Amino acid sequence: MAQLTQEQRQLIEKMGIYHEQQGFPPVTGRIMGLLYVSDRPHLSFEEIVETLNISKSAASNALQLLQQMHLIEYTTYSGDRKRYFGALLENWHEEVVNKMGSVLGFSKLLRQANELRGDVNPEMNERVLERIEFMEFLSREVPALLQKWLKERN
Repeated sequence: MAQLTQEQRQLIEKMGIYHEQQGFPPVTGRIMGLLYVSDRPHLSFEEIVETLNISKSAASNALQLLQQMHLIEYTTYSGDRKRYFGALLENWHEEVVNKMGSVLGFSKLLRQANELRGDVNPEMNERVLERIEFMEFLSREVPALLQKWLKERN
């Protein structure tokens, strides 16, 4: 891996902090940051570990999580046993739609919680219902907005 500039290193750290604030281990964000600032589309496991100065275990766990989240992909090259990782830049819009499905699923769980609680706490029920309605609104509107955006781009 080429030497990183101070500005690149700072951005990588900021991405780590951002992901940590979203509930992820900071290493996941640092790896994403590295993959985005790199001038190469894929980096080997060893390059990631060495460049970020992280343990193999932390790198392995973070890469596994990022793959499960469909944020990165790996490739191999003929004659080379190493795996090379890169940011998954194709079909990101499908992931947006999938996340909205997850939001809708959570809103259904919240609706069930309201039903189970009954009328004991109407103020809480109203606040939860407001959140449910907004989540349902988002899950309907975001796919339509994405389609509109894709249409305008082409």
